[in-house]
Amino acid sequence: MSTQTSRVFIARLSGVPVFAPNGDQVGRVRDVVVTMRIGAQPRVLGIVVEVTGRRRIFVPITRVTTIDVGQVITTGVVNLRTFQQRPSETLVLGELLDRKVSLVSTDDQVVVLDVAVEPSRTGDWLINKVYIRKSGSGLRRRGETSIVDWDAVTGFSLAEEGQGAAHLLATFDKLRPADLAGVLHELSPKRRAEVAAALDDQKLADVLEELPDDDQVEILIALEGERAADVLEEMDPDDAADLLSELSPEEQERLLQLMEPEEADDVRRLLAYGDYTAGGMMTSEPIILSPDATVAQALAHVRNPNLNPAIAAQVYVVRPPLETPTGRYIGVAHFQRLLREAPSALVSGVIDTELQGVSPDAPLNEVTRMFATYNLVSLPVVDEHQRLLGAVTVDDVIDHMLPEDWRESEIATTTSGLSDSDLESEPEITHGP
Repeated sequence: MSTQTSRVFIARLSGVPVFAPNGDQVGRVRDVVVTMRIGAQPRVLGIVVEVTGRRRIFVPITRVTTIDVGQVITTGVVNLRTFQQRPSETLVLGELLDRKVSLVSTDDQVVVLDVAVEPSRTGDWLINKVYIRKSGSGLRRRGETSIVDWDAVTGFSLAEEGQGAAHLLATFDKLRPADLAGVLHELSPKRRAEVAAALDDQKLADVLEELPDDDQVEILIALEGERAADVLEEMDPDDAADLLSELSPEEQERLLQLMEPEEADDVRRLLAYGDYTAGGMMTSEPIILSPDATVAQALAHVRNPNLNPAIAAQVYVVRPPLETPTGRYIGVAHFQRLLREAPSALVSGVIDTELQGVSPDAPLNEVTRMFATYNLVSLPVVDEHQRLLGAVTVDDVIDHMLPEDWRESEIATTTSGLSDSDLESEPEITHGP
């Protein structure tokens, strides 16, 4: 392997693009795999690379030809088997960052901020430096930082309860919730719980919505009751209902009692419907306006950056009250139509009254036919009195059409830009010593 900078700090590799020799991008670095050795520096086995479809694969260090500023170059021969961590392997970013270890010289406890790897004379890449922060004292909130040799600290092999996650999260700060969910899914249950505890309520809610059901339940149960209720309140009501439906009735009710009554009522209504019905798929919080609202007011709601794009694509116009279940449903104002109208115009003058709502008991096949027939991104759900109950969005329909384990299954895809000769498909294990 060649490298223009012999020493590489691992946190700086997070998200760095990985290229084949011909310049085609293979994916991005998500972690580095090492094996911990008694009395010796940890040896790098390879890197975890995220390729098309959020799949994580393993690239052995022997197939990495260059580690440079802003890029990693491989031999171009990549095995697309999904990476699965062995018990003898350690993820640097996922497991070493934020650990508390001790200085050998003073026995003082320090926090690991990063580690550096460097090639040895034998060609192996070894962890040889640790970037640490000492405990602050007096009026100083943060202790001083320094870089020490690997053998100047001890305690990496000890089990640690309550390991922090601040520096790990800083490393993945720019990841979208779906990508951060992929990172969490690959961590051990202990580390996953620690990272979840370090996320703020809104970010954790966004990430939970992207995780497989088992991971969602595991994280929610690990949270203290009030915190769990706060996170559920930050989730879209339909996603919160889907998550609660995986719990026992007693646990559901306990968490609902801890939630704000108004938020809990929305979730309770959704829990009453079957999973594969319009009511079970809908969100109870679409954009809802009265007939006398202006186009300017409608567009102001649409601009909300926290809204799902499918929700922001149209505005539902109803008679008061404007909270679901609303007054009588009148029609829908499409985003594109709103853009063509004067800001002072009333939304009641630009609504589509032809789009009829579906019953909350409508089955999935009826809902999908409506979406396909009318090229919809969102569909109103109304009761027998034509009151708006919510809206089904296209992303929720797709979620229910895919297999239940689609978030965990291997995605049958090839890496963009790589020819067949660049890919391997041998069945043997592709990583580890």
